[in-house]
Amino acid sequence: MQIHLSEHFTYHKLLRFTLPTIVMLIFTSIYGVVDGVFVSNFAGKTAFAAVNLIMPALMIFATVGFMLGTGGSAVVARVMGEGDLPRARRYFSLIVCTGVAAGAVLTVVGVLVMEPLCAALGADGEMLPLATRYGRILSLALTPFILQNMFQSFFIAAERPKLGLWLTVAAGVTNMVGDYLLVGVLPWGVTGAAIATVASSFVGGIVPLVYFLLPDKTSLWLVRPRFERRVLAQTCSNGSSEMMSNLSTSLVSILYNFQLMRLVGEDGVAAFGVIMYVNFIFIGVFMGYSVGAGPVISYHYGAGNQRELRSLLRKSLRLMTLFCAGLTAAAIALAEPLSRIFVGYDAELLALTTRGFRLYALSFLTMGFNIFASAFFTALSNGVISAAIAFLRTLLFQAAAIFTLPVFLELDGIWLAVTAAEVLTLGVTGFFMLSQRKCYGYGG
Repeated sequence: MQIHLSEHFTYHKLLRFTLPTIVMLIFTSIYGVVDGVFVSNFAGKTAFAAVNLIMPALMIFATVGFMLGTGGSAVVARVMGEGDLPRARRYFSLIVCTGVAAGAVLTVVGVLVMEPLCAALGADGEMLPLATRYGRILSLALTPFILQNMFQSFFIAAERPKLGLWLTVAAGVTNMVGDYLLVGVLPWGVTGAAIATVASSFVGGIVPLVYFLLPDKTSLWLVRPRFERRVLAQTCSNGSSEMMSNLSTSLVSILYNFQLMRLVGEDGVAAFGVIMYVNFIFIGVFMGYSVGAGPVISYHYGAGNQRELRSLLRKSLRLMTLFCAGLTAAAIALAEPLSRIFVGYDAELLALTTRGFRLYALSFLTMGFNIFASAFFTALSNGVISAAIAFLRTLLFQAAAIFTLPVFLELDGIWLAVTAAEVLTLGVTGFFMLSQRKCYGYGG
């Protein structure tokens, strides 16, 4: 039975509605993991380090999709809550066209700057041509990749989260089969991994575009857009937190790689790459729930239903408590077997990776609350507070910790930097949640 945004959400209904998005983001992370597993085991740790060195920079280009998707879905869902579907479709179409244009521009930029960018990030010797080749191939797919990130949010606003899930599964299977054939069977290394990722992006980004071109399939479909500067400004403002979060994560990953290259060399970059791949699976639960609940919150905020808004917040905080405790315990317990999948062929690298991930996993105790709070204010169309939370947790506090903690704790300080940042951010998150409760009517 389809769940509508206008309904009252019990715990069961809230989990049912957000589950497809949670599974979708976990699955997206898993097929990224498969990419890393094939490159590490079949192309070697130098190729694996090269991919991990350039990947944060590629994700910086892709942050436009997260911004337009989360920010745009909040705007569209709010207008739907106000009962104006034609305007919601017009806004939706404008945002999608903007994503296509941004992708085209970024593709040209990415192809042109890739080699000097890789060199600036520290790639040299054998790593430089590998990182450059991988980055240039992925740059060719920036438009469908941006659309894929956007449509993950818009499928929820269109009350079709399960369809979004199945398309993500299809994209993931495409990537996995491509990795098996092009990296595992054919010795194409990073080139094969990049081609497999490009193919999956076309499934995840272009197929939904065709679906939304068909009218009457859902409450949202593409119509002739009209340029409205105010709508784009509000979309970018609302989505600035998600863009900031992903942009900051990429920038901080570059700082991690810089410090690790200084402290332990190529093995440190490879270990951090493993932690990031596995980390995304766990974060997928936090992000999936927050993204999935966002349009529901936006709808009831737009409809002026403060009672339901309060109920959604209370239920979400209780669920997030369970998620944080459970995922922390699971991550610590599974650190060694998960690390072995990537680097079991190197005992020293395996030990380094396992210890790093166990220390890094402590951040999950508080991370979920900060991720949800940022998404909550995005859903309320307060991009300033949402961006502030994202900026503090993913850039300012974490960057400071990356350079400060190693002075006292050496390598362990690198792995504990994210935990320190999340704890500090939690204090700021609590302040914003309490100070804004009367303004938005979710207190009491």
